[in-house]
Amino acid sequence: MKITRFIAISLVFFILLAGCGRKPKSTETSNGTTTQGTTGTTSDSTNGNPDETTPNETLPGQTEEASEEPTGPVQPEPANRTPQLDTELLDKLDNTTKGWWIQLNSDHETPYIPKDIKELIAKYDAYYVADTSEKVVYLTFDEGYENGYTPLILDTLKENDVQAVFFITSQYIKQNADLIQRMLDEGHIVGNHSVNHPSLPDKDYEGIIKEICGLEEMFEEKFGKGFKYFRPPQGNYSERTLAATQQLGYKTVFWSFAYDDWDVTKQRGADYAYNIVMKNLHNGAIFLLHAVSKDNAEALDSIIKGIRAEGYEIKLLDLE
Repeated sequence: MKITRFIAISLVFFILLAGCGRKPKSTETSNGTTTQGTTGTTSDSTNGNPDETTPNETLPGQTEEASEEPTGPVQPEPANRTPQLDTELLDKLDNTTKGWWIQLNSDHETPYIPKDIKELIAKYDAYYVADTSEKVVYLTFDEGYENGYTPLILDTLKENDVQAVFFITSQYIKQNADLIQRMLDEGHIVGNHSVNHPSLPDKDYEGIIKEICGLEEMFEEKFGKGFKYFRPPQGNYSERTLAATQQLGYKTVFWSFAYDDWDVTKQRGADYAYNIVMKNLHNGAIFLLHAVSKDNAEALDSIIKGIRAEGYEIKLLDLE
């Protein structure tokens, strides 16, 4: 009896100490063969010297119990697996840094990207648009730091019954846990935007794991949830980093619309934000809006109403 009890307690303790990584996905090599990730590396979740204290000490929360109607995508449970990368395979892949680039148009058509890039991102579970056969668009917000506008953004989304994806960094977890909890409680998805927002192709394998899994460890510890979407910091990527992100169990989310709203010294008014979004509506659009923008926050209600007036539906991103 004592032995059985000891084994049970040890098993629970082992599970709690498991790493943040997910089961590595198979990645297809250039000759068509498939390999499975086998080389594991552990990481320190305190990369970036985060404070040991947190903004509040409330217990991790979750969204309310699902209603009888399907609720769509939800924040995933913690992965509770040791992060692994198949470094032998990754060494064979190009690590040239590419910056995400799209060619917008005023015809409400899918923005252009080169064919080779379209094929590359499709190979590694990366997306810049969703289903283009329907008049549906998706809102995503990048949250590198809080500039005072996220409460208004959340208020507006709630008033209009819209859910969005918020991509966060470690600084946001440390300083704005209350807002993240509200995002989860109100049915939004929180995504991984790395610990320190670096250009991932500049990182070695250990650095990639620290940036991606380090943030997930922080998030799981604070909120009891995991991530499923990753947005590359600065929009920088390489074939190697796309493959590494896929091996760590993520879908990479780029965007089919963005503008220089991140520059807080270059705000041009809510009308500008509204007009530029409406000009670039297209089926399956994944909109990137920065939550630090006063213009975006003040225009959001009009943007949502304008999108719907044009016959589009706004859904929560679901790339399953």
